[in-house]
Amino acid sequence: MLSLGILCSGGLGLSLLKHALENYNVQFVLTDKKSIEICDLAREKNIPFLAGNPRKGKGYEFVKNYQVDVIASINYLFLIEEDIINHSKSVTFNIHGSLLPKYRGRTPHVWSIINGEKQTGITAHLIDPNCDTGNIIFQEIVDIESEDTGADILKKYNELYIPLFDRVIKSIINKSLVTFPQDESKASYFGKRTPDDGGINWKWMKEDIRNWVRAQAFPYPGAFTFLDSQKIIIDKVSTKSINVVGEIGSIVSVEPKVTIKVADGVVVLEQIRTKNHKFEIGKKFENENR
Repeated sequence: MLSLGILCSGGLGLSLLKHALENYNVQFVLTDKKSIEICDLAREKNIPFLAGNPRKGKGYEFVKNYQVDVIASINYLFLIEEDIINHSKSVTFNIHGSLLPKYRGRTPHVWSIINGEKQTGITAHLIDPNCDTGNIIFQEIVDIESEDTGADILKKYNELYIPLFDRVIKSIINKSLVTFPQDESKASYFGKRTPDDGGINWKWMKEDIRNWVRAQAFPYPGAFTFLDSQKIIIDKVSTKSINVVGEIGSIVSVEPKVTIKVADGVVVLEQIRTKNHKFEIGKKFENENR
């Protein structure tokens, strides 16, 4: 049976690891310290694992003790060094949450929604020492619907990761794996996001604000703004193309729902996490807590 080393993090990584443990010979796992369920599963199944940053030789000191045919990375939080990449007997590959070469880097599905994309997808690709630049093996397209949130896209990914993983493994076993280089002229990079990055700029166009909100909606930390020095976390808005009197970012109506003037219309607050705040016409939302 094909032997594997699995590098994985988070919910997507956990689902894939469960599948790999049931169907393949998993020799080791690399994960991050916050992926507690992955650590617990590896411990339960008596699979050697390393939790934490694998760089500066730490990862290789661990994996060199295990001979594997394939190393597979799924939603893994860290870049890996060349000695780990070259440790597999056959192939070292990653499944990335975008249609490479577009949206290399972190949280690509969130960035895709923020930027108003109609499609995203997942890419199986060879790992090289750089960030998401290795030759492409297979890709699967995912449509982004008008109301999809970041969490919705992850659910769609979750249905595709395991079949794509199996497809790659099958091509390795059958010696039919073919790859093709990425088109660097179409490459784009996007960085890591933190909860503090969710601030809404009310000078944006209404659709940009709507995309910003839905990309980060619950269970993500959420898009936010400030009113009366209180942080307001917003999970869903709608928009209207109407012209109203008032300053950009100010409340123009509170009934039936809080409505805010923006550059090209209004944004209506449909769902917020902040409770018991008093919204008044004329008050202005701020981009920061003053």
